[in-house]
Amino acid sequence: MAKRDAIVSEDLAQKFATEKDTPYLRWVRAEGLDVISGHYVPNLRHVELKPWARRGGRGVFINHDASRTTNDCYVCEIPPAGKLAPQRQIYEEMIYVLEGRGSTTIWNSKGARTTFEWKAGAIFGIPLNTWHQHFNGSGQAPARFVAVTNAPPVINLYEDLDFIFNCDYEFANRFNGEPDYYTSAGKMNGLRLETNFIPDTVNVSVASTAERGAGSSMVRFNLAKSSIGGHISQFPIGTYKKAHAHGPGAHVIILSGEGYSLMWPDGEEPRRYEWEIGTLIVPPNGWFHQHFNSGVTPARYLAFKHGSQRNAQGVMMCWISRRLGGDQLDYADESPFIREQYETALARHGLTSRMEPVYAKELETIPPLPA
Repeated sequence: MAKRDAIVSEDLAQKFATEKDTPYLRWVRAEGLDVISGHYVPNLRHVELKPWARRGGRGVFINHDASRTTNDCYVCEIPPAGKLAPQRQIYEEMIYVLEGRGSTTIWNSKGARTTFEWKAGAIFGIPLNTWHQHFNGSGQAPARFVAVTNAPPVINLYEDLDFIFNCDYEFANRFNGEPDYYTSAGKMNGLRLETNFIPDTVNVSVASTAERGAGSSMVRFNLAKSSIGGHISQFPIGTYKKAHAHGPGAHVIILSGEGYSLMWPDGEEPRRYEWEIGTLIVPPNGWFHQHFNSGVTPARYLAFKHGSQRNAQGVMMCWISRRLGGDQLDYADESPFIREQYETALARHGLTSRMEPVYAKELETIPPLPA
């Protein structure tokens, strides 16, 4: 697999210099905000923000080079007793509340509106091109959220900010004034929760997804009928998930627990990233990545991602063993170093690995290696 960070001569780079500056990047600069381009942020609650005049709060964009053409991420803070300016846009947006409490009002041009309250740990989607406004419910502390959007391809495609932020077309199939649009009740359909609002990501129910690794469980969702999918995944104490790879744009936010992730391009040594509640990890395009619970409680994370490659049966390739042509690495095929490193990390908390029975069970059903 080709490396995403291959460096060429300055002469060759100059031939493409004018193509590097996209309409999307010009828009971010015009907003007066910085772009953090790393694929790892130790804690979203602590990133430095700048005044965001147009929105009426403070913010920063966080985009790794591998995801900047497919989707983006930003952190925004609402001042105490404050509110953000009303906005609508022809791109989708998913929001996770990092700190604080408040409310959001959604409305259309017919005047139909709904208001709901949220607090830290909630996630919700903004229906496409609906007016919306966020309010801080505290007079003493700011409220902070992180949002994942597909603004980059939309802005790069149309290159017309007036159309993107002032289009009067209404997507009635996304929002048509339903007063209960953001009810916390949801309907499970397999692994998928049909809802537009999850008030408590840490305690929402999850179902078994043993295919992803030891004791893995998950709930999947598409809030506000968005093309930006999401899932919440949990794994027990003393366990870790199988390594896998997929396309760009996955934003992984740690919700609970303590541990680390390994990420690496195929054929290279893994690179380690420690995490805690509030850490953001954005796996680069095609890189393998693997999540390890080294703490004393179950670990849980939230992931937003725009699309995934699937096989003819509709199964995502990152769920399918490499032995069958997919993009998931079986435990039996991982480096012994992975297990040694994990046992060392557990020992720091006086814990031992619970993986041995999992390794043994996998060997009973694992596909044979390709000839």
